[in-house]
Amino acid sequence: MTTAAEASTLESRVGHYYQMDDTYRVGHEKVREYARAVQDYHPAHWDVAAAEDLGYSGLVAPLTFTVDPGHGLHRRMFESVVVGYDTYLQTEEVFEQHRPIVAGDELHVDAELTSVRRIGGRDLITVTNTYTDTAGERVHTLHTTVVGITADDLDPAVKTAVQKAMMHDVNIMDPPNPMPPTRRRCAPRPRFGSPREAQPARRGRRPSKT
Repeated sequence: MTTAAEASTLESRVGHYYQMDDTYRVGHEKVREYARAVQDYHPAHWDVAAAEDLGYSGLVAPLTFTVDPGHGLHRRMFESVVVGYDTYLQTEEVFEQHRPIVAGDELHVDAELTSVRRIGGRDLITVTNTYTDTAGERVHTLHTTVVGITADDLDPAVKTAVQKAMMHDVNIMDPPNPMPPTRRRCAPRPRFGSPREAQPARRGRRPSKT
């Protein structure tokens, strides 16, 4: 089990984050591919004309579409910042959609360690992915909470089963696509609040709470 000292070390890392160097371009086929994977057959995910009839410029991505472009950053975070565990159990995933993501969007993505809480002798760890468009406006926020598990907590058979656990057919520690280039930023920063004013999204700075 993680010791109190180790937990304190992890808590001191809250605010550390990684940012994707390049933008993620949302394509029509990527939207259809993801809609097929999650069996979401709303016409706006498949038919451009149907999406346009609803007032969108391209296919509309399903709400949970942002899981895919964020995986590489999650992996980097859990390999170099959230350390000291053998595996993780995902307990919660919260999606905040500030506006629909559509084909043609170019997204800046970053992942931040936003919370470490110790409950019942276990560490609950929250990583937040933020997606902004080329204008610097936040379009989506994804909060993923996991429980850190050590080898002492699980027998080998259970550990193997947990490592193979999937959500939306994707292992959080083994993303299907190569990890995108990233930059590490280590300075803690405020996380939520009003939209940035003329703030380049690539800098990864969050507005203060209001």
